[in-house]
Amino acid sequence: MNDPDRLEELIRAHQDTLYRAALAILGDAQEAEDAVQDAFLRRWEKAPDFESGEHAKAWLLRVTVNGCKSRLRAPWRRRTAPLTDAYPADGPEERETLEAVRALPAADRAVIHLYYYEGYQTAEIAAITGQREGTVRSRLSRARSRLRDLLKGEWE
Repeated sequence: MNDPDRLEELIRAHQDTLYRAALAILGDAQEAEDAVQDAFLRRWEKAPDFESGEHAKAWLLRVTVNGCKSRLRAPWRRRTAPLTDAYPADGPEERETLEAVRALPAADRAVIHLYYYEGYQTAEIAAITGQREGTVRSRLSRARSRLRDLLKGEWE
């Protein structure tokens, strides 16, 4: 059902979450905004019925993540805005951590963001990203190891 009030409610409830996930994957504020807008447009076009608010959030996150993957594959894609300019950091340590996260491959950034910033479990991340749960756990482990190596040199 395409109820404008219901869509507006969904936008208010989930736009920040979707934006943060898209920004973590894409690293560009404008592209992240476009990806979120595309997700809500898809919701309007498809008009799926959701069992709950969490189901709606998971569906929107999956659409956003898939849209970000498509954007990353686009041949015209250029990274122009560093993540730290778009993602405010309170101090130098947080800035270094964000730079380290930015250095990860996009798929690893996505699972790190969904796990640590959004609080999803590996099974939920697997459902959102369309990967197997074991793949998500492997990506998390590999990303943690890479982050540890990147940050180890900065903190010694």
